Amino acid sequence: MNLLLLSLVIIALLALRVPVAFCFLGPCLGYLLLDGQSLGSSLRLVVNATASFPLLAVPLFVLLGVLASRGGIADLLFDFALAVLGRVRGGLGYVSVGVSLGFSWMSGSAVADAAALGKIQIPAMLRAGYPLRFGLGVTGSAALIAPVMPPSIPAVIFAGAAAVSTGALFAASVIPALLMALGLCVVVFVLVRRTPDIVPVGFSWARVRETGRRVIAPIGAPVVILGGILTGAFTPTEAAAVGVAYILVLAFAYRRLRVRDLPGVLAETVVTTAGIMLIVASASLLGYILAREQVPQALTEGFFGLTDDATVFMVLVAVLMLVLGTVIDPTAVLVLVVPILLPISSGFGVDPIVLGVLMIVSLMIGLLTPPVGTVLYVLSSVARTRVGEVFRGSLPFIVPLLVLLAGIIAFPDAVLWLPRALGL
Repeated sequence: MNLLLLSLVIIALLALRVPVAFCFLGPCLGYLLLDGQSLGSSLRLVVNATASFPLLAVPLFVLLGVLASRGGIADLLFDFALAVLGRVRGGLGYVSVGVSLGFSWMSGSAVADAAALGKIQIPAMLRAGYPLRFGLGVTGSAALIAPVMPPSIPAVIFAGAAAVSTGALFAASVIPALLMALGLCVVVFVLVRRTPDIVPVGFSWARVRETGRRVIAPIGAPVVILGGILTGAFTPTEAAAVGVAYILVLAFAYRRLRVRDLPGVLAETVVTTAGIMLIVASASLLGYILAREQVPQALTEGFFGLTDDATVFMVLVAVLMLVLGTVIDPTAVLVLVVPILLPISSGFGVDPIVLGVLMIVSLMIGLLTPPVGTVLYVLSSVARTRVGEVFRGSLPFIVPLLVLLAGIIAFPDAVLWLPRALGL
């Protein structure tokens, strides 16, 4: 009965649009106090939830994304992609996907990607005759590549919660991220055939050479970061620090960032990191309560009572993540659900790396679905339009993402191919 009341209070707070961290934190502290636990011990549980070495990478990857955004890296990538693909019919759609793919190697966040690239891509598409919905849809869906492609902040959170190799999870995410980009390009190809008013961009080899020369150094960032992690030269935390130093030097060299901009960069990093860590801590407190009340054991029996097939289990996990992702922040879902699902998945013989990729891809789709889809609100603000307009534009692009989910479920060994090839 107490757990039911706790659940109802959390649901009510979520419905009232209270920030997710406080939806968990307040009711959970109240639950523990009523159960006779002291406030001091309860708060220690909250603080200890963030005392994890893998989580040290989070603020550095956040800083890396902020520097890449503020340092004009997105502009350089966009200029090069436009020079190469601008003359192709629907070229700006492919440019949007390509730039998001390139920027994802540095940002790790769909929200950062949508905010940084939306300001560039959507006005450019409108000037070239693309419908607003198309621009919103392709920009929003392409932004979802960032939290899947390494360095991915959700992957760091999952690796910490599941105690698996961050490098292996990063490697396993590469192929799904590339398939996401390919699927989105297919949708762009289909949609642009129905848009006759698109104005192509002129092609010039001189422009390709000029923009290509400027983009060589930024492309080196993911080589340094991921190369260091996958070869074992760096831990993810060390790689993030090296990446920050690399992008910082580039931003100053290109004169896109000045010393007086650094306080703003650091302030944005602190605010973003604090939000993530508060969600991690509050969700961990709820996870502690659920574990103490033996909810994971009950769910394990329930899953095994429903099916003994691993494929069916993965379908149920994907559906659960799609539903939770529409109402709860992905970080909170990962911290809360991973400790519950991990032992169940091992019982079904599902590799934890496959489970991580499946959960992350499923949850990222929730960023494009109401009522909590953060990317929807970011693009709504950037384009000064309604959230419903962004969602309607995104609907065709959600189809290949769902197809990708089905592929991960049907061919889990494909996800593990790259980590195994690299010996991770």
